[in-house]
Amino acid sequence: MKLHIKTLLGVLAFLFFQPLNLLAQDLDSDQLFELARKTAFDQKDYPKAIQLSKQALARSPEYTDIQVFLGRLYTWMDKVDSARLVFQQLEQKQVQDADFHLAYASLEYWEDQEAKALAIVNRGLEYSPKSVDLRLLKAKILNSQGQYSKAQEIVKTILEEQPGNSEARDLWNRLKNQSEEREIGLSYNFLYFDQQFADNWHILGLSYKQGTKLGSLIFKTNFANKFASNGVQFEVEAYPRLSKIFYMYLGAGYSDNVGIFPNYRTGASLYANLPASFEAEVGFRQLKFTDHVWIYTASVGKYYKNFWFNARTYLTPGDSQISHSYAATVRYYTQGADDYLGFVIGTGISPEENRENLWTESPYKLKTFKTGLDYNFSLKNKNLFNISATYYNVEYRPQTKDNQVDFTVGYKRRF
Repeated sequence: MKLHIKTLLGVLAFLFFQPLNLLAQDLDSDQLFELARKTAFDQKDYPKAIQLSKQALARSPEYTDIQVFLGRLYTWMDKVDSARLVFQQLEQKQVQDADFHLAYASLEYWEDQEAKALAIVNRGLEYSPKSVDLRLLKAKILNSQGQYSKAQEIVKTILEEQPGNSEARDLWNRLKNQSEEREIGLSYNFLYFDQQFADNWHILGLSYKQGTKLGSLIFKTNFANKFASNGVQFEVEAYPRLSKIFYMYLGAGYSDNVGIFPNYRTGASLYANLPASFEAEVGFRQLKFTDHVWIYTASVGKYYKNFWFNARTYLTPGDSQISHSYAATVRYYTQGADDYLGFVIGTGISPEENRENLWTESPYKLKTFKTGLDYNFSLKNKNLFNISATYYNVEYRPQTKDNQVDFTVGYKRRF
């Protein structure tokens, strides 16, 4: 019985594929190539696409595009040796084709043969120095090798040429916390309260960033005048790189001026660089005034052409309920890596803002709406400027709301 079933299945398969095989016999190499691409991309039938590609090569043995596509098909099927054989044959012919070098170098990069991949990319760039795909792959390889500054220079140039390149924008985001460049910063923050407090708040921030091979270290000192009193806070942040996919945020802060600042604050997040220019994050923040406040956060971001979209939530467990905070951010990058206009809208309080003192009051009952604009621009790639303004509508007592404005200006200098 089993034999009869196998025979029947074999006959059905023959009858199904026979019309396609007969059709393929009447097609030229270009038509076979197009059919192979449709079979691979639309039907995800890589074995059949390989068969069609081989039929096309039987008609046109020197058709480079088909040979490169065949190598890619083997790569997608994880038949590394077969893919290498195809690419090595093309290499022996000294093919001067950017797509060939991209396909071959991508294979070696995915197989963690970074030195070999870099050599192939460099040969390709000799023939096609303007190829964005080859330059972007070179930046990825340099990033994997820990040559962050060289990778940054390549990505920066690509973004100047193509501000809407999502893949380059995503890679820049990964690189910005790995660069070994140093940076100093100065910022001033003014918070206006219509009713909730008699005195407005003023915060002056100083920062120093030092890039290392493990990731960036940032040291901050904040001077504040809140409630007509002065205070100082010291913070340190780190962005260690764990792998090609994962990196972390680690932060800690201390102040002896409790009430002006939290006595202690800590935080940690794990970031994952996902396919299609997505990024995800999970983490926590902790504030210590008289009691500890634990806040858990998650976010997802996406680069699309000139845009960056991000959705974030903060969840704060209480005795009987959980406080929710949500924010959606959109950035439009106008030209290079550091030039963008941002828009944010959200509800609730964020521990990342200069409004952390509001957590000492009943954060579980506060109803806050916020919306704001953020403008960042650079001069000569070394001077970074920031201007932002955020409007808050805060229910600080039941049925009593306050209109508040947060205005910030900042300057950073790379060297």
